[in-house]
Amino acid sequence: MVSLRFFQPEDLAELSYSLDEVQAGNTSLAAKALERFRQRNTGKEFPVTILFNGKPAGFFSLDFGEDKHDLTNNPEAVLFRSFSINPLLQGKGIGTSVMTELEGFIKTNFKDCNEVVLAVNQSNTSAYQLYLKAGYCYGGKSRIGRSGPQDILYKKV
Repeated sequence: MVSLRFFQPEDLAELSYSLDEVQAGNTSLAAKALERFRQRNTGKEFPVTILFNGKPAGFFSLDFGEDKHDLTNNPEAVLFRSFSINPLLQGKGIGTSVMTELEGFIKTNFKDCNEVVLAVNQSNTSAYQLYLKAGYCYGGKSRIGRSGPQDILYKKV
């Protein structure tokens, strides 16, 4: 069973997994994302732990800061970023479940939020298909990211 909770410092030990070279080029792991939060210090970024059967299995963040304005003009949107699942647990449907649980998590914790936006590398076909399957739409906007071309996807919540 998959559930989501705001990151707790004790989660980091189980979120200190490694990704293969391809996956590492598509996302930031928890420790790196948390370091970036500290550097930016906006107070508008919220790290989230993905739990699988009650244990930390993955990570993502919800960013209400200025970075989202590169992807949307909607002031009530949130940027979904730094999404990863422990490689030892991949292939168990956790990613699909996260995308299902995400909308409710946002509605419960961020009542004014009405849209999720994200940038996905065009070469990251498995993530791209996951987002499309979860109801995200491509609105025709792209950009160049640190690992190449990215498409901007969005979903109303």
